[in-house]
Amino acid sequence: MTDLVTLGETMALFTARRTGLLRHARDFDLGVGGAESNVAIGVTRLGLRAAWIGRVGDDEFGALVRSTLAGEQVDVSRTVVDPGAPTGLMIKGRRSAGAVDVRYYRAASAGSRLRPDDLDPALIRSARVLHVTGITPALSASARAAVHAAVAEARAAGVFVSLDVNYRRALWSPDRAASGLRELAAAADAVFATEDEARLLAGDPELDGPAALARALAGLGPHHVLVKLGARGALAFSDGVVRRGAPYRVTELDPVGAGDAFAAGWLADRLAGADPERCLATACAAGACAVTASGDWESLPRRADLGLLHRAEGVDR
Repeated sequence: MTDLVTLGETMALFTARRTGLLRHARDFDLGVGGAESNVAIGVTRLGLRAAWIGRVGDDEFGALVRSTLAGEQVDVSRTVVDPGAPTGLMIKGRRSAGAVDVRYYRAASAGSRLRPDDLDPALIRSARVLHVTGITPALSASARAAVHAAVAEARAAGVFVSLDVNYRRALWSPDRAASGLRELAAAADAVFATEDEARLLAGDPELDGPAALARALAGLGPHHVLVKLGARGALAFSDGVVRRGAPYRVTELDPVGAGDAFAAGWLADRLAGADPERCLATACAAGACAVTASGDWESLPRRADLGLLHRAEGVDR
């Protein structure tokens, strides 16, 4: 049995080595990045099994995506290699010490051509969790249909459905996103959102504070709502109970991937049978670990790494 199945687009990632405008960058590191595959890697590093469903081009970047995920013990056997479209690209730079600039080149990419026929219904039905995000349904009509088909399969089999809102304004307007994501939230058991994303789905500008926003999202249907608060920690609203997750004081080097680490931490502990407070604490710790090094997934923690946050000494001897 696979613990977690997810689907979406993973792209080749070029990261500029110098700080400043991308136009001045000359050297780049090559890797991969994608919200859903980040979560898959995150749960495998925390001791569980994950599978990723997606499309990549029949090119070197597609080969890199598959080999990278497989190297992190993620099952990529259902990945479709599409000879008719390229693997998408993501370019990341640091505009200044405190600002990360991320650009996507994914129009007509292989990942955007994901469709319901690419799914493995048996794999989804046998999983313990299906994890989806708000990115994939914004890529294309066929990708949106694939997400809804996957959720329908999971719901029919009683599989726990997890949704990370992950709103990307470059992909769809706030009105279209709110409508589409509310529908997915209504079918989900757990929803992850930032305050801004929660406000988008709630549709009420008068709501103030994460607790009120979490209750509003819970009104859409999910039993668990996790509101990510960045350096202020997080808030969980589960079955009518509000819990607050304390933040960790860390030096932030790269914020990209923190939300994926948070979701992976919460889901991994829930699958392991941990109590709600423990799930939230692990999610916060995983998110904090993720920002302490560069890369979308490279700093996703293993169990042993979570304990490092509590060390006062900065040298591991």
